[in-house]
Amino acid sequence: MKDAKTFKVKNICCIGAGYVGGPTMAVIAKYCPDINVFVVDIDKQKISNWNNKDLNKLPVFEPNLDQIIEKCRDKNLFFSHEIEKYISIADIVFISVNTPTKVRGFGAGKASDLKWVEACARQVANFARNHTIVVEKSTLPVRTAEVIQNILEIAQRRTKENNEAPTFDVLSNPEFLSEGTAINDLKNPDRVLIGGNNNKAIKTLSAIYENWVSKDKILETNIWSSELAKLTSNAFLAQRISSINSISAICESTGADVREVSRAIGKDTRIGSKFLDSGPGFGGSCFKKDILNLVYIAKFYGLNEVADFWESVVNINTWHQSRISQLVIKNLFGTLAGKKIVILGFAFKANTNDTRESAAIQICKDLINEGANLIINDPKVSSNQITHDLEMEQLNTKLEENSFYNNNGLGSWSFSKNIDIEIFEDAYAVLVLTEWPQYSMINWKKIAKKMIQPGWIFDSRSILDSEEVKNAELNLWRVGDGS
Repeated sequence: MKDAKTFKVKNICCIGAGYVGGPTMAVIAKYCPDINVFVVDIDKQKISNWNNKDLNKLPVFEPNLDQIIEKCRDKNLFFSHEIEKYISIADIVFISVNTPTKVRGFGAGKASDLKWVEACARQVANFARNHTIVVEKSTLPVRTAEVIQNILEIAQRRTKENNEAPTFDVLSNPEFLSEGTAINDLKNPDRVLIGGNNNKAIKTLSAIYENWVSKDKILETNIWSSELAKLTSNAFLAQRISSINSISAICESTGADVREVSRAIGKDTRIGSKFLDSGPGFGGSCFKKDILNLVYIAKFYGLNEVADFWESVVNINTWHQSRISQLVIKNLFGTLAGKKIVILGFAFKANTNDTRESAAIQICKDLINEGANLIINDPKVSSNQITHDLEMEQLNTKLEENSFYNNNGLGSWSFSKNIDIEIFEDAYAVLVLTEWPQYSMINWKKIAKKMIQPGWIFDSRSILDSEEVKNAELNLWRVGDGS
């Protein structure tokens, strides 16, 4: 960090203590012990959870994250809601806040809502005191950096009269994290992308990563290429998932097995084997949002055919989730009214407690609307989160009547913290929606004795031993299995 071509960095401030900000700053703190890292957020409860002595109560679950927090917290890693204080002393400010899809107004349903990014830029403009490198860490539309730069330049002009004008550089440093493996992704990245116009600022940020990442993995681009590369990366990955899920439907109709098809095409070095596992559809905070953002950008520039292509990736994903719901209804004799169904998994993937855009949300809503009574289990997702996602309170079994459900002709749901055999009592079906390893170790012969026959197991993740399920005299549907 003493290189004359870089700025000296003593303090880093990250605005946003979520799935990206928390883990990323923890890893920076681990490998840069001489730098103080401050993670700030307006959500005081979230900050309190990050500071909780019980590491099981951290707001973000990622394997090995708790170990880093335990080692670095209150040494050179700090969590606070004092945003102004830590912006004012920061040499680098990372903007790592949510950029949800707009729900109303121009671009609703596709464009990103940048209100939190703009608010952060204005906070930096108001509170920064010296030269500050502002880093876009959130996934943002192309040319967002221009908006941030304009806000910061206004602040510079306003304070010049007092000879106290802070100066700024804006960089794009998108995250490429896969939830469930985020810590390993941060420690051993495929690449670190830094986009900007000021070489000294780029080298300063690069020097931080060079504490644990080899230089050949650090890519420098202009700022617009960096922003677009993030959207494109997620779009390509999501496209692979939609592609293999579309093939899984063909497999089921033709007698093929999607696992065998995936293995065969994955051996082609031009294609590769990653992201060729069929499942209930992609979820998480980025894929759908980023593709729709790409669609919006394409339409904005009059590239309607390009927009239609990428929008079809999202449409296939939505169709595939609906297809699974319809298969459950079909195989349970066309009606779910009053039938108990056990749902195994609610997070969008294993090893995370994130449910954003999880396929389980829409599938569970579909089943409840058909009158099913769901028992939902997930080892990391709380009942409060499920309540929020389903927009529906769980069934209160202590009440003799639950008039809300009865009067509306809906099914219900309730949460089970454990997967004890009792939850399968009188169940008509079991759906595996998240690939938690404990689900693959269930004793299906014991379960079969508790279920209503003919009992159905729907394995959307291909994690169960098909022979074991069939030997228990249970019916099995496995995604993409045409046998």
